[in-house]
Amino acid sequence: MSQFPSSPPLAAAILVAGGTGTRAKQAAFSVSGDDDAGLPKQFQSLGGKPILRYSLEAFSRDPRFGGIIVVCAPEMRARVMACADGIEISLADAGATRTQSVANGLSAAQGFETNYCFIHDAARPGLNQKILDRLFVALEAGADGAAPGIAIADALWLTQECQVEQAHPREGLVRIQTPQAFRASLIQAAYAALPADQVPLDDVAVAKAFGAQVEVVGGSPELEKITWPEDFDRMTRLLVQPLLPRIGSGFDAHKFASGTFVTLCGVAVPHTHGLAGHSDADVAWHSLADAIYGALSAGDIGKHFPPTDPQWRGAASSIFLAHAGTMVKSVGGVINHIDLTIICERPKIGPHREAMVRKTAELLGLRETQVSVKATTTEGMGFTGRAEGIAAQATATILLPADFGTALT
Repeated sequence: MSQFPSSPPLAAAILVAGGTGTRAKQAAFSVSGDDDAGLPKQFQSLGGKPILRYSLEAFSRDPRFGGIIVVCAPEMRARVMACADGIEISLADAGATRTQSVANGLSAAQGFETNYCFIHDAARPGLNQKILDRLFVALEAGADGAAPGIAIADALWLTQECQVEQAHPREGLVRIQTPQAFRASLIQAAYAALPADQVPLDDVAVAKAFGAQVEVVGGSPELEKITWPEDFDRMTRLLVQPLLPRIGSGFDAHKFASGTFVTLCGVAVPHTHGLAGHSDADVAWHSLADAIYGALSAGDIGKHFPPTDPQWRGAASSIFLAHAGTMVKSVGGVINHIDLTIICERPKIGPHREAMVRKTAELLGLRETQVSVKATTTEGMGFTGRAEGIAAQATATILLPADFGTALT
């Protein structure tokens, strides 16, 4: 387990996100189904979140980083900020080349006055704590710089016009990945001294040209760069846990009371009566919230919003349903489909069904095709048949990570 110093922060992270990703501009796998094919690869979706977000989260979890600088095109600033939701970052403008972009990031990093700079490609989403720890160990031991690398395992051949010509020894060869980490003052001076007409292979090349000693630490297949369209599937298998279906059901009923409308799926439906309840008595959304809680093994509305608590008197049921939806997201899950049946003799549900679907989809962040709202009667039987109240039952299908197994509180 990493031992983090309490203060001061040791490093600044520079995330290079200014590329256009022309080789990878094909639709990435997206749980949400969004079409982000036209975006640079660092903003495309991998397992339901932007590729850039993976590296932002990795750096933000390590308190040794006193600042995170994202280098991006000016027109992408709003998208970068959306990717960083909840993570504090600074922005620097991308240059015409990666070298210029890194130089701009290093200039911005001077304001953080940290010992080290970590330079990372946003198109490498597999950054993890082990890699960061290895780099810190090398720097703290006195290295000018350090970079993760993987030894070459395949045979190497020189080719000409698709013909194998000459074998090349692979001993001592490594594939260098990012982040590449350096003493801040050294890498800033190295970039300042770089001739304007030079195009270095990477940041290690810049440091080596300045006379730095750079150590190689163990890299990881997860740190491979996304370059080609097929890389999305490969990285999804490496980084994204499979999502498995869970199904929950919910049921609720409320009796009629005085009033001029009933609230169903957040829609005020005119009627000769209202519905009695501690909250707004939205029987439809109550049953749906319970269905989602059930799929999470997380109890019911009463557990999270006790009716004995006066703060929930007259509360909008949107609070309850939104809470259930947020719990799904908090464990890395998604709501796949919901099916809701409202049971009553009156009022008529049909004229309001589309509004109910729309309201429910908006609240849960779903497409309307993922929401089904139906209505039925009991042919005059039972309390709904006698027009004493309204009942509702719901089924929620959610997708949760394969290792999900603990009921939420």
